[in-house]
Amino acid sequence: MTAVTLVINPGSTSTKLALFASEDVRQEETIRHPQSELAAYENLLDQIDYRLSLVESFLTRCLSEDDQLNGIVARGGLLQAIPGGTYAVNETMLADLMASRYGLHACNLGAILADKLARKFDVPAYIVDPVVVDELNPLARYSGVKEFDRRSVGHALNQKAMARQACLDLDKKYEDSQVIVAHMGGGISIGAHSHGQMIDMVNGLDGEGPFTPERSGALPLFELADYILTNDMSMDQIKSWLVGNSGLMSYLGETDLRIVEENIQAGDQNAAQVVEAMSYQVAKSMVSLAAVVKGQVDGLVLTGGLAYSQAFTEAIKERIDWLAPVCIYPGEQEMEALYQGFMRVVNGQEKAKTYLHN
Repeated sequence: MTAVTLVINPGSTSTKLALFASEDVRQEETIRHPQSELAAYENLLDQIDYRLSLVESFLTRCLSEDDQLNGIVARGGLLQAIPGGTYAVNETMLADLMASRYGLHACNLGAILADKLARKFDVPAYIVDPVVVDELNPLARYSGVKEFDRRSVGHALNQKAMARQACLDLDKKYEDSQVIVAHMGGGISIGAHSHGQMIDMVNGLDGEGPFTPERSGALPLFELADYILTNDMSMDQIKSWLVGNSGLMSYLGETDLRIVEENIQAGDQNAAQVVEAMSYQVAKSMVSLAAVVKGQVDGLVLTGGLAYSQAFTEAIKERIDWLAPVCIYPGEQEMEALYQGFMRVVNGQEKAKTYLHN
Protein backbone atom coordinates (compact mmCIF):
# COMPACT_ATOMS: atom_id res chain seq x y z
CA MET A 1 0.00 0.00 0.00
CA THR A 2 1.15 3.54 -0.77
CA ALA A 3 0.72 6.14 1.97
CA VAL A 4 -0.84 9.33 0.61
CA THR A 5 -1.69 12.62 2.31
CA LEU A 6 -4.52 14.97 1.39
CA VAL A 7 -3.82 18.72 1.54
CA ILE A 8 -6.71 21.23 1.57
CA ASN A 9 -6.33 24.98 1.02
CA PRO A 10 -9.69 26.79 0.81
CA GLY A 11 -9.94 30.30 -0.61
CA SER A 12 -12.86 32.65 -1.12
CA THR A 13 -13.57 31.52 -4.70
CA SER A 14 -11.60 28.27 -4.96
CA THR A 15 -10.45 25.20 -3.06
CA LYS A 16 -6.94 23.94 -3.78
CA LEU A 17 -6.41 20.21 -3.27
CA ALA A 18 -3.35 18.00 -3.52
CA LEU A 19 -2.37 14.39 -2.87
CA PHE A 20 1.21 13.82 -1.78
CA ALA A 21 3.03 10.48 -1.79
CA SER A 22 6.69 10.01 -0.82
CA GLU A 23 7.39 13.76 -0.80
CA ASP A 24 6.01 14.20 -4.33
CA VAL A 25 2.75 15.71 -5.55
CA ARG A 26 0.69 12.86 -6.95
CA GLN A 27 -2.24 15.01 -8.01
CA GLU A 28 -3.04 18.71 -7.64
CA GLU A 29 -6.21 20.53 -8.56
CA THR A 30 -7.77 23.95 -8.05
CA ILE A 31 -11.55 23.76 -7.95
CA ARG A 32 -13.10 27.10 -8.90
CA HIS A 33 -16.34 28.16 -7.26
CA PRO A 34 -18.35 30.39 -9.63
CA GLN A 35 -20.28 33.21 -8.04
CA SER A 36 -23.43 31.68 -9.50
CA GLU A 37 -22.89 28.62 -7.27
CA LEU A 38 -21.74 30.51 -4.16
CA ALA A 39 -24.80 32.77 -4.38
CA ALA A 40 -26.91 29.83 -3.22
CA TYR A 41 -25.31 30.02 0.25
CA GLU A 42 -26.19 32.77 2.69
CA ASN A 43 -22.81 32.72 4.43
CA LEU A 44 -19.44 31.03 4.23
CA LEU A 45 -20.17 28.27 6.74
CA ASP A 46 -23.18 27.21 4.69
CA GLN A 47 -20.69 26.13 2.01
CA ILE A 48 -19.24 23.28 4.10
CA ASP A 49 -21.26 20.41 2.58
CA TYR A 50 -20.90 21.90 -0.92
CA ARG A 51 -17.11 22.02 -0.68
CA LEU A 52 -16.95 18.68 1.14
CA SER A 53 -18.70 16.93 -1.74
CA LEU A 54 -16.16 18.40 -4.18
CA VAL A 55 -13.24 17.15 -2.07
CA GLU A 56 -14.82 13.70 -1.81
CA SER A 57 -15.24 13.64 -5.58
CA PHE A 58 -11.55 14.53 -5.96
CA LEU A 59 -10.58 11.63 -3.69
CA THR A 60 -12.83 9.21 -5.56
CA ARG A 61 -11.15 10.16 -8.83
CA CYS A 62 -7.57 10.25 -7.57
CA LEU A 63 -7.19 7.53 -4.93
CA SER A 64 -6.34 4.07 -6.26
CA GLU A 65 -6.94 0.69 -4.62
CA ASP A 66 -3.26 0.60 -3.63
CA ASP A 67 -3.44 3.93 -1.79
CA GLN A 68 -3.81 4.30 1.95
CA LEU A 69 -4.74 7.77 3.22
CA ASN A 70 -2.50 8.48 6.21
CA GLY A 71 -3.69 11.94 7.18
CA ILE A 72 -5.26 15.22 6.15
CA VAL A 73 -3.66 18.63 6.57
CA ALA A 74 -5.36 21.96 5.89
CA ARG A 75 -4.70 25.65 5.86
CA GLY A 76 -5.44 27.10 9.29
CA GLY A 77 -8.13 29.68 9.93
CA LEU A 78 -8.77 32.70 12.12
CA LEU A 79 -8.10 31.44 15.64
CA GLN A 80 -6.63 33.01 18.73
CA ALA A 81 -3.01 34.11 18.35
CA ILE A 82 -0.76 31.03 18.67
CA PRO A 83 2.88 30.08 18.13
CA GLY A 84 3.80 28.49 14.82
CA GLY A 85 3.76 24.75 14.32
CA THR A 86 1.55 21.83 13.33
CA TYR A 87 -1.68 21.60 15.34
CA ALA A 88 -4.02 18.64 15.68
CA VAL A 89 -7.58 19.63 14.83
CA ASN A 90 -9.63 19.38 18.02
CA GLU A 91 -13.06 20.33 19.35
CA THR A 92 -11.87 23.66 20.80
CA MET A 93 -10.51 24.69 17.41
CA LEU A 94 -13.64 23.58 15.57
CA ALA A 95 -15.91 25.41 18.01
CA ASP A 96 -13.98 28.67 17.48
CA LEU A 97 -14.12 28.29 13.71
CA MET A 98 -17.82 27.39 13.59
CA ALA A 99 -18.64 30.38 15.80
CA SER A 100 -16.30 32.68 13.82
CA ARG A 101 -15.01 33.72 17.23
CA TYR A 102 -11.95 35.48 15.80
CA GLY A 103 -13.39 36.45 12.44
CA LEU A 104 -14.82 34.88 9.30
CA HIS A 105 -12.59 33.95 6.37
CA ALA A 106 -12.55 31.17 3.79
CA CYS A 107 -9.48 29.67 5.45
CA ASN A 108 -11.73 28.82 8.43
CA LEU A 109 -13.18 26.01 6.33
CA GLY A 110 -9.84 24.15 6.15
CA ALA A 111 -9.86 22.51 9.58
CA ILE A 112 -13.62 21.90 9.38
CA LEU A 113 -13.35 20.01 6.08
CA ALA A 114 -10.24 18.16 7.27
CA ASP A 115 -12.03 17.01 10.42
CA LYS A 116 -15.07 15.68 8.55
CA LEU A 117 -12.91 13.71 6.14
CA ALA A 118 -10.57 12.50 8.89
CA ARG A 119 -13.53 11.02 10.76
CA LYS A 120 -14.72 9.29 7.60
CA PHE A 121 -11.31 7.76 6.82
CA ASP A 122 -10.21 7.31 10.46
CA VAL A 123 -7.00 9.33 10.03
CA PRO A 124 -5.58 12.36 11.88
CA ALA A 125 -6.26 15.95 10.79
CA TYR A 126 -3.90 18.91 11.23
CA ILE A 127 -3.36 22.55 10.37
CA VAL A 128 0.06 24.20 9.93
CA ASP A 129 1.25 27.76 10.66
CA PRO A 130 -2.09 29.58 10.32
CA VAL A 131 -2.34 33.30 9.60
CA VAL A 132 -2.71 34.01 13.33
CA VAL A 133 0.81 32.82 14.19
CA ASP A 134 2.22 35.24 16.78
CA GLU A 135 5.75 34.75 18.09
CA LEU A 136 6.69 38.41 18.58
CA ASN A 137 9.17 39.15 21.32
CA PRO A 138 7.90 41.49 24.06
CA LEU A 139 9.85 44.50 22.79
CA ALA A 140 8.34 44.11 19.31
CA ARG A 141 4.82 44.61 20.66
CA TYR A 142 5.33 48.25 21.67
CA SER A 143 3.56 50.54 19.20
CA GLY A 144 4.50 53.87 20.74
CA VAL A 145 1.13 54.54 22.37
CA LYS A 146 -0.24 52.58 25.32
CA GLU A 147 -3.72 52.25 23.83
CA PHE A 148 -2.74 49.47 21.40
CA ASP A 149 0.07 47.04 20.60
CA ARG A 150 1.72 46.06 17.35
CA ARG A 151 0.30 42.86 15.84
CA SER A 152 1.83 39.89 14.11
CA VAL A 153 -0.06 39.69 10.81
CA GLY A 154 1.61 38.18 7.79
CA HIS A 155 2.10 35.26 5.45
CA ALA A 156 3.24 32.91 8.24
CA LEU A 157 2.89 29.66 6.29
CA ASN A 158 5.00 30.74 3.32
CA GLN A 159 7.31 32.84 5.50
CA LYS A 160 8.29 29.86 7.61
CA ALA A 161 8.41 27.43 4.68
CA MET A 162 10.77 29.65 2.70
CA ALA A 163 12.91 30.34 5.77
CA ARG A 164 13.27 26.58 6.20
CA GLN A 165 14.11 26.17 2.51
CA ALA A 166 16.79 28.86 2.72
CA CYS A 167 18.34 27.20 5.76
CA LEU A 168 18.36 23.87 3.91
CA ASP A 169 20.05 25.48 0.90
CA LEU A 170 22.57 27.22 3.17
CA ASP A 171 23.27 23.95 5.01
CA LYS A 172 21.83 25.23 8.27
CA LYS A 173 18.96 24.31 10.58
CA TYR A 174 15.98 26.64 10.84
CA GLU A 175 15.92 26.16 14.60
CA ASP A 176 19.55 27.32 14.87
CA SER A 177 19.50 30.17 12.35
CA GLN A 178 18.48 33.79 11.90
CA VAL A 179 16.82 34.63 8.59
CA ILE A 180 14.93 37.65 7.25
CA VAL A 181 12.13 36.83 4.81
CA ALA A 182 10.24 39.24 2.54
CA HIS A 183 6.98 37.77 1.22
CA MET A 184 6.07 40.06 -1.67
CA GLY A 185 2.66 39.92 -3.32
CA GLY A 186 -0.26 42.35 -3.40
CA GLY A 187 0.81 42.99 0.17
CA ILE A 188 4.31 42.66 1.59
CA SER A 189 5.21 41.18 4.98
CA ILE A 190 8.80 40.96 6.20
CA GLY A 191 9.70 38.67 9.08
CA ALA A 192 12.73 38.26 11.32
CA HIS A 193 13.09 34.53 12.04
CA SER A 194 15.32 33.64 14.97
CA HIS A 195 15.91 30.07 16.14
CA GLY A 196 12.62 28.76 14.79
CA GLN A 197 10.38 31.70 15.67
CA MET A 198 9.25 34.81 13.80
CA ILE A 199 10.16 37.25 16.57
CA ASP A 200 9.46 40.52 14.76
CA MET A 201 7.94 41.60 11.49
CA VAL A 202 7.06 44.49 9.25
CA ASN A 203 3.27 44.26 9.15
CA GLY A 204 2.10 45.66 5.83
CA LEU A 205 -1.59 45.15 6.59
CA ASP A 206 -1.39 47.57 9.53
CA GLY A 207 0.46 50.20 7.52
CA GLU A 208 4.09 49.42 8.29
CA GLY A 209 7.06 49.21 5.96
CA PRO A 210 7.20 49.52 2.16
CA PHE A 211 4.37 50.41 -0.15
CA THR A 212 3.21 47.49 -2.27
CA PRO A 213 1.18 46.94 -5.44
CA GLU A 214 -2.02 47.58 -3.45
CA ARG A 215 -1.07 48.95 -0.01
CA SER A 216 0.32 52.22 1.26
CA GLY A 217 2.94 51.04 3.72
CA ALA A 218 4.04 53.58 6.35
CA LEU A 219 2.66 57.11 5.90
CA PRO A 220 3.24 60.56 7.49
CA LEU A 221 0.75 60.45 10.37
CA PHE A 222 -0.33 64.08 10.55
CA GLU A 223 -0.82 64.41 6.78
CA LEU A 224 -2.80 61.16 6.83
CA ALA A 225 -5.00 62.32 9.72
CA ASP A 226 -5.62 65.68 8.06
CA TYR A 227 -6.59 64.02 4.76
CA ILE A 228 -9.03 61.65 6.47
CA LEU A 229 -10.68 64.41 8.50
CA THR A 230 -10.85 66.82 5.56
CA ASN A 231 -12.53 64.20 3.38
CA ASP A 232 -14.79 62.89 6.18
CA MET A 233 -13.83 59.29 5.39
CA SER A 234 -15.48 56.26 7.01
CA MET A 235 -13.45 53.33 8.34
CA ASP A 236 -14.48 51.20 5.36
CA GLN A 237 -13.31 53.93 2.99
CA ILE A 238 -10.00 54.25 4.82
CA LYS A 239 -9.36 50.50 4.67
CA SER A 240 -10.29 50.31 1.00
CA TRP A 241 -8.00 53.22 0.20
CA LEU A 242 -4.94 52.18 2.20
CA VAL A 243 -5.13 48.39 1.72
CA GLY A 244 -6.52 48.07 -1.81
CA ASN A 245 -6.00 51.31 -3.72
CA SER A 246 -2.60 52.56 -2.64
CA GLY A 247 0.98 51.75 -3.64
CA LEU A 248 1.40 51.03 -7.35
CA MET A 249 -2.35 51.41 -7.79
CA SER A 250 -2.21 54.96 -6.41
CA TYR A 251 0.85 56.05 -8.38
CA LEU A 252 0.28 54.17 -11.64
CA GLY A 253 -3.32 52.93 -11.69
CA GLU A 254 -2.08 49.33 -11.97
CA THR A 255 -1.28 46.54 -9.49
CA ASP A 256 0.25 43.97 -11.88
CA LEU A 257 4.04 44.41 -11.81
CA ARG A 258 4.33 42.56 -15.13
CA ILE A 259 2.26 45.20 -16.89
CA VAL A 260 4.14 47.99 -15.13
CA GLU A 261 7.46 46.52 -16.28
CA GLU A 262 6.16 46.35 -19.86
CA ASN A 263 5.42 50.06 -19.60
CA ILE A 264 8.92 50.66 -18.26
CA GLN A 265 10.39 48.79 -21.22
CA ALA A 266 8.33 51.08 -23.46
CA GLY A 267 9.98 54.11 -21.87
CA ASP A 268 7.75 55.05 -18.92
CA GLN A 269 10.30 56.79 -16.67
CA ASN A 270 7.75 57.63 -13.98
CA ALA A 271 6.84 53.95 -13.60
CA ALA A 272 10.54 53.06 -13.44
CA GLN A 273 11.10 55.43 -10.54
CA VAL A 274 8.00 54.24 -8.66
CA VAL A 275 9.11 50.58 -8.90
CA GLU A 276 12.63 51.54 -7.87
CA ALA A 277 11.16 53.32 -4.84
CA MET A 278 9.22 50.17 -3.91
CA SER A 279 12.36 48.01 -4.14
CA TYR A 280 14.26 50.65 -2.13
CA GLN A 281 11.67 50.52 0.64
CA VAL A 282 11.63 46.70 0.73
CA ALA A 283 15.42 46.65 1.07
CA LYS A 284 15.34 49.31 3.79
CA SER A 285 12.73 47.38 5.79
CA MET A 286 14.62 44.09 5.48
CA VAL A 287 17.87 45.59 6.70
CA SER A 288 16.08 47.33 9.58
CA LEU A 289 15.14 43.90 10.96
CA ALA A 290 18.81 42.96 11.11
CA ALA A 291 18.99 45.14 14.22
CA VAL A 292 16.48 42.82 15.90
CA VAL A 293 18.98 39.94 15.69
CA LYS A 294 21.98 42.22 16.37
CA GLY A 295 23.28 41.89 12.83
CA GLN A 296 23.73 38.13 13.06
CA VAL A 297 21.86 37.24 9.85
CA ASP A 298 22.42 33.86 8.17
CA GLY A 299 20.27 34.48 5.11
CA LEU A 300 17.89 36.85 3.35
CA VAL A 301 14.88 35.55 1.41
CA LEU A 302 12.78 37.11 -1.35
CA THR A 303 9.58 35.19 -2.09
CA GLY A 304 5.99 35.66 -3.28
CA GLY A 305 4.61 36.69 -6.65
CA LEU A 306 6.83 39.77 -7.06
CA ALA A 307 9.91 37.56 -6.77
CA TYR A 308 9.20 36.30 -10.31
CA SER A 309 10.53 39.66 -11.52
CA GLN A 310 14.29 39.40 -11.96
CA ALA A 311 14.63 43.17 -12.32
CA PHE A 312 12.75 43.79 -9.06
CA THR A 313 14.63 41.18 -7.03
CA GLU A 314 17.99 42.34 -8.41
CA ALA A 315 17.18 45.91 -7.40
CA ILE A 316 16.58 44.71 -3.83
CA LYS A 317 19.50 42.30 -3.81
CA GLU A 318 22.08 44.93 -4.74
CA ARG A 319 21.11 46.91 -1.63
CA ILE A 320 21.12 44.00 0.85
CA ASP A 321 23.56 41.30 -0.27
CA TRP A 322 26.36 42.85 1.79
CA LEU A 323 24.49 41.64 4.88
CA ALA A 324 24.00 37.93 4.12
CA PRO A 325 23.42 35.50 1.22
CA VAL A 326 20.20 36.25 -0.68
CA CYS A 327 17.88 33.35 -1.61
CA ILE A 328 15.11 33.95 -4.15
CA TYR A 329 12.06 31.65 -4.22
CA PRO A 330 9.36 33.03 -6.54
CA GLY A 331 5.70 32.38 -5.81
CA GLU A 332 4.11 30.58 -2.89
CA GLN A 333 4.63 27.00 -1.80
CA GLU A 334 1.62 26.70 0.49
CA MET A 335 0.57 23.17 -0.46
CA GLU A 336 4.11 21.86 -0.03
CA ALA A 337 4.47 23.80 3.23
CA LEU A 338 1.31 22.21 4.64
CA TYR A 339 2.48 18.74 3.65
CA GLN A 340 5.95 19.29 5.09
CA GLY A 341 4.44 20.43 8.40
CA PHE A 342 2.44 17.19 8.52
CA MET A 343 5.51 15.08 7.68
CA ARG A 344 7.63 16.71 10.39
CA VAL A 345 5.11 15.28 12.87
CA VAL A 346 4.91 11.88 11.13
CA ASN A 347 8.71 11.59 11.07
CA GLY A 348 9.08 12.61 14.70
CA GLN A 349 10.93 15.85 13.96
CA GLU A 350 8.22 17.80 15.77
CA LYS A 351 5.38 17.04 18.13
CA ALA A 352 1.88 18.03 17.12
CA LYS A 353 0.66 20.94 19.22
CA THR A 354 -2.68 21.20 20.98
CA TYR A 355 -4.91 24.21 20.42
CA LEU A 356 -6.14 25.57 23.74
CA HIS A 357 -7.56 28.89 24.90
CA ASN A 358 -5.14 31.09 26.81
